[in-house]
Amino acid sequence: MQLLFKQRFFSWFDSYDIFDESGTPVYTVRGELAWGHQLRIYDAAGNELGLVKQRILSFMPRFELYVKDQYLGCISREFTLFRPRYNIDFNGWQIEGSWMEWDYSIVDSYGERIADISKELWNWTDTYSLEIYNPQNALCTLMLVLAIDAEKCSRDN
Repeated sequence: MQLLFKQRFFSWFDSYDIFDESGTPVYTVRGELAWGHQLRIYDAAGNELGLVKQRILSFMPRFELYVKDQYLGCISREFTLFRPRYNIDFNGWQIEGSWMEWDYSIVDSYGERIADISKELWNWTDTYSLEIYNPQNALCTLMLVLAIDAEKCSRDN
């Protein structure tokens, strides 16, 4: 399953549209006014599916993942000097990737690939291509990519 993750150009808050390989909208992400990033994920019909919420009072950036109101886990950035590393407390998943954070993979505890993520350069807004190997992992993969993008955006600002 392939998804195209595009940030909206004119938006007061973080807002994204996620399309499938045929260009059909699959998800919409809307940012909310809050301390830190708070991103709600909706399906094409407008039903809320998930939430990515930044925990403010933590030493390193930390994002909690929810489906409906159920807490699934979190992703936090580890303290490193050069290359960002992330600790994922969710499904035994790990991030492997490039030092620029433009191309990376999500793998499980056995080393099996869950998804490959690559940033498309030369676009006006952040645009990512997500290759997800099991469609059942699409929402969780999207939440991790949103959290990493939000952390990187906060760090760059």
